[in-house]
Order: sequence, then C-alpha cells, then structure tokens
Amino acid sequence: MSTIASPTPAVPQKVNLRRPDVMEAVQALVVSHYRSHLVDRIRAHGGCIAAEGLTIKLAKEFGFCYGVERAIDLAYAARNYFPPPRRIFLLGEIIHNPEVNDQIRGMGIVSISPRPTEADLAQVNAEDVVIIPAFGTEVATRRALEAKGCILVDTTCGDVMSVWKRVRQYSKETVTSIIHGKAKHEETKATTSQATAYGTGHYLVVYNLEETDAVCDYIERGGDKAAFLEQFKGAYSPGFDPDRHLQAVGVANQTTMLRGETEEVQRRIRAAMERRYGPETLAQHFRFFDTICGATQDRQDALEKLMREPMDLLLVIGGYNSSNTSHLAEMGEKLVPTYFIKNASKMVSNDLIRHWNQQLGREVETRQWLPSGQVTVGITAGASCPNNLIEDTIKRLFELRGLSVQQFLAH
Repeated sequence: MSTIASPTPAVPQKVNLRRPDVMEAVQALVVSHYRSHLVDRIRAHGGCIAAEGLTIKLAKEFGFCYGVERAIDLAYAARNYFPPPRRIFLLGEIIHNPEVNDQIRGMGIVSISPRPTEADLAQVNAEDVVIIPAFGTEVATRRALEAKGCILVDTTCGDVMSVWKRVRQYSKETVTSIIHGKAKHEETKATTSQATAYGTGHYLVVYNLEETDAVCDYIERGGDKAAFLEQFKGAYSPGFDPDRHLQAVGVANQTTMLRGETEEVQRRIRAAMERRYGPETLAQHFRFFDTICGATQDRQDALEKLMREPMDLLLVIGGYNSSNTSHLAEMGEKLVPTYFIKNASKMVSNDLIRHWNQQLGREVETRQWLPSGQVTVGITAGASCPNNLIEDTIKRLFELRGLSVQQFLAH
C-alpha cells in the first residue's frame, strides 16, 4: 500500500446502528433476501429430506455465522439510516459471497479497494459513510479514514479482533508473529498490519505444512537467508531477518483455517524451538494461542460427522474466494466425490456440473456427476453462504430427478 499522508486527524462521526429501532427497520428485508423456509423445515425434520430415490442430508451446522449476519445487518442498517443521496462506500467485499455482494451493490453501496490508494481516498469526504467489512482492514487504511473524519461502520468480526489483540501482544513483547493463513487474504493482511503498527513487531505468514517445515528447518539449522526470503516473498514484514526474528515467535492464524492444520503448525514450530533452545527455555522462544473461530470449527466438525454417514457425493456451496468454504471442500475431497459450487445454476444437468477446482484455481466441468437410481447427497455451506442459496440447490437437485419439494413443504 502506498504511503498515505496523515493530516491532523479529524474526529470521526459516530452513530449507533445497533439500536433496536434501527435494526428492526431492516430485519424484514434481510430475512426476505437470505432466509429459507425450506431449509428451516428440513432442519426441523432432522436435517434430511427424501423422495423417490433421492436423499439429501444437511450438515448440522452450515451457512451464515453470527459475524457474517452482524456484518450484513450493519450494512443494511447503514443504507436505511443514511438513505440516498448520502454516499456509502465499502472497503472491498462485505463477505466472500458474490450473491450477497451483488445485493449490497444493488442498494447503491459503492465498493472501493480494500487497500485504497490516494486516488481512492480522494473520493471520500467527511460527510460520507465507509463500511469496514467482516475481515477488518489494515491499520494504515483505518487511520487514513479516521483522518478524513468520515462516518465509519465497522463490521469486523469479534473473532478476528481477538487475533489482533494476540498479535499486538506478541509485538509488544518483541515476539515475531507466525501466522498460519493466506498472505493475500484480506483478513490476514489486516492481522499482519497489527503486528507492525504499534512498535517494532514482525510477522511471517505460512500457508501450509511444507512452508512450516521450511521455517522449522531454518530455526534449527539456519541456512541461505536470501533463498528463505525469496521463498516467502510477500509474506513477511519490512526488515524481517530470519536470523534475528525467528529466535522468539508466537503462532496465530487466520480464523478460517483448518484447526487440525493450525495445531500441527504450532506443534512443529514448538518442537523445532525445543530442539534448538532446549525445553527449559522454551517459554522464552515460543508462544501459542488458539485463534480459530468457533463457527469455522463448528462447520468443520459438523461436516466430519456428516461424512461418517453413507453418501454418494457432497455439495459444498459458497463463494470461490471464501477461505472457510474452501477448507470444507478440502475435507470432503479426501473421502467422497465433492463439488464446490457457488450456486444452483452450476448444476447444469444430470450429466454436467461446473465446479471450482482448488488445485487448478479455476472452474471445471465434470460429466456423469449425479448417479442414476438411489442416490444420497450431502450438503454443507460456508459461513458466508445464505440459506436461500442452499434452498436453490436442494430444489435444483429435485428438479434434476423430476421431483418437486412442494409435497414436503405441504406437511
């Protein structure tokens, strides 16, 4: 991000959009856009619906989490409280779901870069409203907006802010934050900015166990510094020196990663530190705090339980750039034919489905995906996927088998 000049800070305007009268005014609209009567009925019937050879099983936990619901509610409340012609800007996307973001844009809320340039910020005046998305924003961006004096509607998830608190603490103690996450993800960018904003803190982002092992090897044996920095280019703080800044580390994570992998990251780094410095001084060199969000874990646990039951295939519904959804798809792919789709339209026919391939990083087509005869389909969805998209998927499955869900709804 380019250096942003910091004029004398204005006083950002504050408004309480969580007031009952404000929220009540938008609840009906939010429900009409995203709720599903069909999904509610299936949940009430034990999460399963069956008719003439087609059985659909829903994971016990899926779809919108509290943090996502709160972010959407606040965006709708902002538009209701500040009607046109008042301008409302959004930093990037409110959440990682294309349908939800289309609804937000349809209300006249204008997206600007999550890392706004000087030109982006020049558009924003003190009278404008700026929404900070559920992932949060970088410290420099927030400070620049505060200097503008505009109205900030902060929808940052509480679990994300818990990670920030931990990373800031590491920074104050001259402990380098090793963050298990995706270096280019908005949440991770916001978190890394916390590590460097309040002193001389440093960070290093590791994406997987292969990268973790490279860090562990360097901790224990040192190595080619230039090669190490090249391997992790774009994933460490300015001035990061592995010879100095890997002597004391604290592990944190992007809140939507797989818990098991994050635990393995911290286990391997802890073991490397213990081998390097000895168990008696481990506390001086290693810290760990569990920062996986509860909703992410609940959805992963529910899918793990669902996959113990017999099924022919799994549908994972959500935005292709959604981290927590991609991890659900990864879990499914290990055990059962899994199709990661963003909406029901991707199920083109009984023979053809278009779905996201995470290894290739693009949408692909698969033929003969829906077996004939008796078939059991498992369904889950990421924390940013609304129930109406899950309903559309269920209805489409029924249509492909020449069936209707109306009979189920009639009871």
